[in-house]
Amino acid sequence: MDYLLRATAMNGKVRAFAALTTEIVNEMYRRHQTMPTASAALGRTATAGVMMGAMLKGEEKLTIQVKGGGPIGQIVVDANAKGEVRGYVDEPEVDLPLNAAGKLDVAGAVGIEGHLYVIKDLGLKEPYRGSVPIISGEIADDFTYYFAKSEQTPSAVALGVLVDTDLSIRVAGGFVIQLLPGLSEEEITQIEAHLRQLKPITTMLDSGMTMEDILRAILEDVEILERMDIRFQCQCSRERVEQTLISLGKEELEAIQEEDGNAEVVCHFCNEKYNFEDEQLQQIIKQL
Repeated sequence: MDYLLRATAMNGKVRAFAALTTEIVNEMYRRHQTMPTASAALGRTATAGVMMGAMLKGEEKLTIQVKGGGPIGQIVVDANAKGEVRGYVDEPEVDLPLNAAGKLDVAGAVGIEGHLYVIKDLGLKEPYRGSVPIISGEIADDFTYYFAKSEQTPSAVALGVLVDTDLSIRVAGGFVIQLLPGLSEEEITQIEAHLRQLKPITTMLDSGMTMEDILRAILEDVEILERMDIRFQCQCSRERVEQTLISLGKEELEAIQEEDGNAEVVCHFCNEKYNFEDEQLQQIIKQL
């Protein structure tokens, strides 16, 4: 079962989040039939999204958009404070040759000509919008840059997706370590040294390490504050799709009915198909 840890260390001067997201990324792979490079790009973004969702409270939620100008198009991820996340990528079939390091070429698929956007719905009149230029396209570095520039919080972000030979997801996960005011130079140097010695997150997960083990390898006096279940969860429903059809207006719906006799609406986020037959369309048109 996928889960997320919220933790502190160094007398509250370090805040940490860690998430195991193998099942979530597998669910996205199954629903969108993503090829390995697209799986890695979407999975890394979703892993960052679910951890950023855990930084919110109550009914708050956020949307992440990664628009790097690469062949994959945009990556969109929604997450909330309840551990629910969903996402899609414009071109799920994009798959590139391995990069020079022999790894999936996520940067090549995402591109580096564009921005990372974070839109937070905090229940206020206007949503909070933050954006930073994409600096690497590898996703984790881009979120590190986002936290530093947009939220003024120095952070270390690691995100990883290991794709198996059958294209399913073998392991996926990540962490965010945030340095808060009050840390001494010595303490910062110590954390940086531990981070440098770490193996890639997918290597650690594949060897059987838990998220708790990984946090303890970085921070010496970790205190786990919460462990919560996280999952892929789409917010779509037949009722919501019906509202979308109503919003098209009477003329547009009559044109659809005349041309096709029925309407099929596919949810971007989960690929669920909603069919409205001729009679059902007529009922909706009558309401308008």
